[in-house]
Amino acid sequence: MRTDLTFRTTGTGTGTVSATAAVRNLGILAHVDAGKTTVTERILFLTGATHRRGEVHEGTTVTDFDPQERDRGITIFAAAVSCDWAGYRLNLIDTPGHVDFADEVERSLRVLDGAVAVFDAVAGVEPQSESVWRQADRHGVPRIAFVNKMDRPGADLDAAVASIRDRLHPVPLAVQLPIGREGGFTGVVDLLRLRVLTWTDGPGSVAGVHVADVQVADVPAELRAEAERRRQALAEAVAELHPAALEEYCATGTLDADTLAGALRQLTADGQAVVVLCGSAYRNRGIEPLLDAVTAYLPSPLDVPPVRGDWQGTAQERPADAEQPLAALVFKVNAGSTGRLSSLRIYSGTLRKGDTVLDARTGRTERIGRILRVQADRHTETDTAVAGDIVAVVGPKAARAGTTLCAPGAPLVLEPAVAADPVVTVAVEARRSVDTDRLAAALFRLAEEDPSLVVGTDPESGQRVLSGLGELHLEVAVEKLRRLGLEVTVGRPRVAYRETSSRPVAGLVLRHVKQDGGAGQFAHIVVDVEPLGEPGTDGFEFRSTVTGGRVPQEFVQAVEAGCRDALADGPLGHPVTGVRVTLTDGATHVKDSSDLAFRTAGRLALREALRRGGPILLEPVVHLTATVPPDALGTVLGDLSARRGRVHASAPRSTTETVLTATVPLAELFGYAAALRSRTQGRGTFTTHPAGHAPAPRR
Repeated sequence: MRTDLTFRTTGTGTGTVSATAAVRNLGILAHVDAGKTTVTERILFLTGATHRRGEVHEGTTVTDFDPQERDRGITIFAAAVSCDWAGYRLNLIDTPGHVDFADEVERSLRVLDGAVAVFDAVAGVEPQSESVWRQADRHGVPRIAFVNKMDRPGADLDAAVASIRDRLHPVPLAVQLPIGREGGFTGVVDLLRLRVLTWTDGPGSVAGVHVADVQVADVPAELRAEAERRRQALAEAVAELHPAALEEYCATGTLDADTLAGALRQLTADGQAVVVLCGSAYRNRGIEPLLDAVTAYLPSPLDVPPVRGDWQGTAQERPADAEQPLAALVFKVNAGSTGRLSSLRIYSGTLRKGDTVLDARTGRTERIGRILRVQADRHTETDTAVAGDIVAVVGPKAARAGTTLCAPGAPLVLEPAVAADPVVTVAVEARRSVDTDRLAAALFRLAEEDPSLVVGTDPESGQRVLSGLGELHLEVAVEKLRRLGLEVTVGRPRVAYRETSSRPVAGLVLRHVKQDGGAGQFAHIVVDVEPLGEPGTDGFEFRSTVTGGRVPQEFVQAVEAGCRDALADGPLGHPVTGVRVTLTDGATHVKDSSDLAFRTAGRLALREALRRGGPILLEPVVHLTATVPPDALGTVLGDLSARRGRVHASAPRSTTETVLTATVPLAELFGYAAALRSRTQGRGTFTTHPAGHAPAPRR
């Protein structure tokens, strides 16, 4: 395989690139089974980071190194790897594609500068593709798109580009034209430089695993007209979005390759457009131009704005400069063979082995014992890491995901990624009483490594409970306990119910008076409480319409705090959501009124209003997308109906697949994977993503 060829599209000249400017911190994002891990494995092999192509179906991948990942054939834990390409340092994070592990994606995106979104050339944008895209939107991460599996029957680049435009709403700009269809896919036309890149199977092809050799040639006559038409359309689309490109286009009627590349880089960084490439990762086709697109269009740490933080109420910024004070964010913690590892992104400054750093979360100083370059589950020790690096460190004992490590003389707190609220809970107990303490320690470690796992105690039964983002999420966590040698029993999963008010309560008067010697408590308030929207609307709003200073502002804030206290436990025994409280009137006492009195009044008032307002139980619901064979559609629809699902649409994707979408209560989906396999003879698949809450039937 030739790795000496680079298809440079930047036109940036031959000047020296600084170490930080030559870094690309990127994630690989996609729906389950779109080919993220295979893309990552081909990148590692092509860049020389590995000497054997890892295969998901063989359990030999570098990034899916956990035994559960290899057993299940899916990515569960985000894995960081590094490699070099054409003078650039690429730090990649292969992220999970299953919705239950969305928190791993969230924490990864927090520390990344760019991403490659991988799409299936047949399915286009799938449900979890859309979810991870929205996560990247929230973090402002620039992306390029790679349409994978172009060799599959039914593969269509134009259809995939259309689905990106229609469902994700960026402006997709395809910079390649595929050569050949489905099994005959052999290469692409590079539309910027109007040349053909083709991959031929080398002599090392074995059992369907191909060693592809890339050839560069001029566009043949039979493709030239279509290639020129598409290049002109690309130039027009770029000119509409980029002012400098528009000037050149108006003057010459076209754009040269360097202008196009520069405009595409800026449009990608600004989020106005997404560059689209295509290929077949499994057959090693299209990876070289993808790597060049990563270095050409995705930003370096120097291209992104300085990281913002806070210290004791004062906002601060730190640029990506090795000479600045240290500021680094821990995004993952795990215990491995080398000890307790904290994976972190260095935003500014230089970190050296033996340095003393400040843990801004705890206020204690920690010593950096070792600095490791990460290659999934393998590590290479180094003495120094600088701004822009993603490394792991050994030493900090109290660091958690979201912890800021900084220079003791220049303290700073960086904003961490927010962990998602758990929606499913199981009771976990040790079978043997002698393992009780070991189980508690193991659960604590799981929660340390994965902040979306929450360990608690059931107030009614006293059982230890584990809460997470889905059935599979908890199943993986429990299996980790068992692989540690713990024998545990697991109770039936329970979902996290909520409750809300069904009707407004106006003019509720709450007079809180308490006199038991000494200073008393007095608070008089009048509140209106109403649903925030349709049942199932999440959130809480508080406002005050009190005039004339009848309730001072500090007491208004105390009333709001009391109302928020009442949200923790409603009349039905569950957290409350979807209500609006308006403070309309009140009165104070010159001596006995206090923050505590008005906070207590607010709590009691909302509790009484919720009791009068006809509380409704809400249950979590999910959007389900299932792919089933047409002959099993009837039985699948009947099963969803029995599970209280509402089917929204059903459409054929091909002669062998029908895609249906539905909204289903999460509680009804426990064990659905096995049921769907049974009804479709193993051919059906499904994915879900959260859809909020909906009224539950009375129990």
